[in-house]
Amino acid sequence: MSEVTAPPDRPACIHPLADVQSPHIGAGTRIWQFVVVLAGARIGRDGNICAHCFIENDVHIGDRVTVKSGVQLWDGLTVEDDVFIGPNATFSNDRHPRSGHRDFVREATVIERGASIGAGAVLLPGVRIGAGAMVGAGAVVTRDVPAGVTVVGNPARPLSPPLTEGTWT
Repeated sequence: MSEVTAPPDRPACIHPLADVQSPHIGAGTRIWQFVVVLAGARIGRDGNICAHCFIENDVHIGDRVTVKSGVQLWDGLTVEDDVFIGPNATFSNDRHPRSGHRDFVREATVIERGASIGAGAVLLPGVRIGAGAMVGAGAVVTRDVPAGVTVVGNPARPLSPPLTEGTWT
């Protein structure tokens, strides 16, 4: 178990089977079994990191973020406050991966405040998901998603017309 920065009245809860090397885990955050958090990662307050996740060094996660099981967060990713990342969502930071190629251009990805990423969605490197946007389950995001827009499909495209809460169009 790692040392955490949370105040003693609301410490982070780290499962004994998690490997948390970072001291930068916010108060009230829960990290479940079989999660690996590398030393440079920063995780905010009141978050929930579910089982079988991996968080690399240069990853910044805001407050009240939920990361469901089976998600790997790679260097260069910023996840702002109140974001939901569904199970097995996939992120990448290298547009042209090759085995043994360590000298690649890392592309940063940003998930803005209040956005939701559906289960099994794939986000290519260097995209920005706008505040309050929603990426549908299984979508393949190849370009930026504007704030408040819902995208679905492969490649991900905006719903047209937009789906209003409680109705099907």
